[in-house]
Amino acid sequence: MIWIATRLLCMAALLLGTWACAGPPASPTSATRVAAPPLRWGGDAEGGAPFVEADAADPSHVRGFDVEIATMIAQGLGREPQFVQVAWASIEQSVARGDFAIGMSGLEDRPALHERFAVSLPYYEFREVLAVRAADSARIHTLADLRGRRVATLGATMAWEMVLAAKSTHGVLPVSYDDDVHPYSDLVSGRVDAVLLDHVLAERTLRRIGGFVIQPAALARGHYVAVLAAGDSALRDSVNATLRARMRDGSLERVFRSWNVWDAQQAAFQQRVLRDAAPRGTTPAAKRNAVASIATYLPVLLRAAVITLLLSVLAMMLAVALGIGLAAGRVYGARPLRILLTAYVEIIRGTPVLLQLFVLYYGLSDVVRLPAFAAAVIGLGLNYAAYESEIYRAALEAIPTLQLEAARTLGLSELQILRLVRGPQALRLALAPMTNDFVALLKDSSLVSVITVVELTKQTAIYATNAGSWAIPGALCGLVYLAMSLPLSRMARRLEQRWKIA
Repeated sequence: MIWIATRLLCMAALLLGTWACAGPPASPTSATRVAAPPLRWGGDAEGGAPFVEADAADPSHVRGFDVEIATMIAQGLGREPQFVQVAWASIEQSVARGDFAIGMSGLEDRPALHERFAVSLPYYEFREVLAVRAADSARIHTLADLRGRRVATLGATMAWEMVLAAKSTHGVLPVSYDDDVHPYSDLVSGRVDAVLLDHVLAERTLRRIGGFVIQPAALARGHYVAVLAAGDSALRDSVNATLRARMRDGSLERVFRSWNVWDAQQAAFQQRVLRDAAPRGTTPAAKRNAVASIATYLPVLLRAAVITLLLSVLAMMLAVALGIGLAAGRVYGARPLRILLTAYVEIIRGTPVLLQLFVLYYGLSDVVRLPAFAAAVIGLGLNYAAYESEIYRAALEAIPTLQLEAARTLGLSELQILRLVRGPQALRLALAPMTNDFVALLKDSSLVSVITVVELTKQTAIYATNAGSWAIPGALCGLVYLAMSLPLSRMARRLEQRWKIA
């Protein structure tokens, strides 16, 4: 007991001595205060200037007016900005899951945002403008002048909704793109007849490539906003206070002038924002009924599923026909032909199908200008032909040599051997992997949205962006894909069982 008491006294003395040397605990306002964490914000540098782009002098840094505004917000909060790269279409979902605190990259204010997010006050007003070729500028001024013509824009945007509405009222043909560069290049090349997008994007592209005219009349007006998680209303209010302060002291004006996007319209807009105690776009909208949302979008998804199925069937038919030819050439052809066909197979299998689609649709447009659907069928067909050929070649070479020699002994020609002996057995062996390839092709058809084909996955992405969540749209899309692929797998298994008995 004496030993224990002695030890406790020694420990107490040691602790008291350490406290005396170190002094009292530091106060929260002292220099030892923990630094505030960085303000993580997300944007898409692929969208380019003037929003967010990689700095040419140092690609590890980004620049643009959204970058400078995010820096102002971070400084107003006493924090350091930290940029997070994310695809433009995924910014809102990334905010919702907590990847970063604020999303900013030319995000458009729209009612659907307020159902799931805390949205800042609008900090820039844009105009939806129509771009046409110079030869059409005198007779095309509005969407009503484009009946039966192809009008391009970005999917899941205010402009996309306008074009869809014009499809019903004026008979225009909507064309959806995943980026804001190819709509204008396709306009110049004659693939589309007009482009409807923000004046910021239109003027930027006009300076880059030229070849079209921007009609001066604004067909609509919208606003860029910052998006925060629904529970971050306090942070949203601080962001709004910083934005108002930067409007009052002229900082925002200087930023927009430096990026050549300032005009009298912006001055008037900022004055309206400063006068308005509750700016438009900050009041949460009423929640939409999920059942009503499904009822609205399900017919659209089913129509997109028909496009997906038709595209996949046509591409698979092309792949099977070409694959049989490739396999036969590699098995029966002369050495130079075998080398050539092997090179084709290896090049196609060794490069991404996405790259092949881009080259076929955009890269060869000066030589042959394929319609988007035809390019999608040909691109997927050529790609899967390489894989199909390997299946058929392996199946042909799996037939025992003794059977082939016996057929030759009976006097059958090579063509007869292929048709009567080798081919039927090879088909049985190839059926299962063929079915697997078709299911894979059905899913890979989602890639053709990059060349403006609005198939099932692209339409689902538009639905998810408008709904502010991938939960319901993703589940519906998955069910539709399963409804298309499972019957095919079942049919293939039945054929396999039947042929085993035969």
